[in-house]
Amino acid sequence: MAWPDFYPTDYLTARRRLRDAAGRFGWHTESHPIAARGPGGGELALDVFTSPRPAPATLILSSGVHGVEGPFGSAVQLFALNSWGNSPPVRVVLVHAVNPFGFAHRRRFNEDNVDLNRNFLLPDQRYTGSPPRYADLDPLLNPPVPPARLDPFPLHAAWKVLKHGLPALKQAIAGGQYDHPRGIFFGGHRPAESVQICGEQLRHWLGESGSVFHLDFHTGLGPWGSFKLLLDIEPTADQRQWLTDRFGVGSFEVSEQNGVAYETVGGFGPWCAARRGDREYLFACAEFGTYGPITVLTAVKRENQAHHWGTAGSAATERAKRRLAEVFVPASAAWRSRALEQAWELVDSAARGLASRAT
Repeated sequence: MAWPDFYPTDYLTARRRLRDAAGRFGWHTESHPIAARGPGGGELALDVFTSPRPAPATLILSSGVHGVEGPFGSAVQLFALNSWGNSPPVRVVLVHAVNPFGFAHRRRFNEDNVDLNRNFLLPDQRYTGSPPRYADLDPLLNPPVPPARLDPFPLHAAWKVLKHGLPALKQAIAGGQYDHPRGIFFGGHRPAESVQICGEQLRHWLGESGSVFHLDFHTGLGPWGSFKLLLDIEPTADQRQWLTDRFGVGSFEVSEQNGVAYETVGGFGPWCAARRGDREYLFACAEFGTYGPITVLTAVKRENQAHHWGTAGSAATERAKRRLAEVFVPASAAWRSRALEQAWELVDSAARGLASRAT
């Protein structure tokens, strides 16, 4: 198959293709259903596929924390599974569709409008509060009306960027907020069902491995078709050297306001690291760029409007969902080929690096 052929058309296709491939190659499959339902009432689940080979080191590949980004991460997982077959160079765990509702319904957020990457709070953190500027921006970001064809939001957003600067503005908007349940980047008021499942299962997924490298696949930040590894926790000197040796100088960035990323509360990475036990655990968000930040933010804002204030199944709602899907996983065959090829090089290098490090 060509690179673009690995991208699923929808959640059900993604799930079926991975389950079929895992069955062919003898990978262990487990399914963790959630209460919410898919379009037409179908089952939604967080599926996990584990390679048949035990090893002292584990590579975790997770996808779909932001549901609508799921088709890309799913394509990476399917390509990796088909490429390795039943003998990857290291123990591999594929965590598919961490946010199955968002994947199935073409939403970034889950069934409770929660951004899961703001919901993984540490024990000393609380589901309260917002960045200082968010309340002032909320009327612009979350107007209580259906999206209109002509939307002045991009102009307003561009003006805000000029006034406050892009780093400060994206931090205020996207860092995570807990006071506006219908707003974007809402972190929730309690652990989401997917987060509870991860809490119950993470130690099991890690197995007996003493060393873990976790790549969590995302899209929407950075230059078109290129990637950056984003780390929420400062790596050790040894980890920094390993990342540089495996992926190149400048391939990773510790989250900070002036880079590709921004500082967030409730991220998946720190939450996993806090539960690692006595293992070495290195978590990186593999972020692949698509459109510019105002274009992406506009699509998120308009789909959220349609979800809360539009009519389900209407032309306006469908336009908003199609646009959201496009800005996070572009239909361009060139983007899809370039992004998946780079992702496979990243994954394969990580697996071989872990294997050699563990021997």
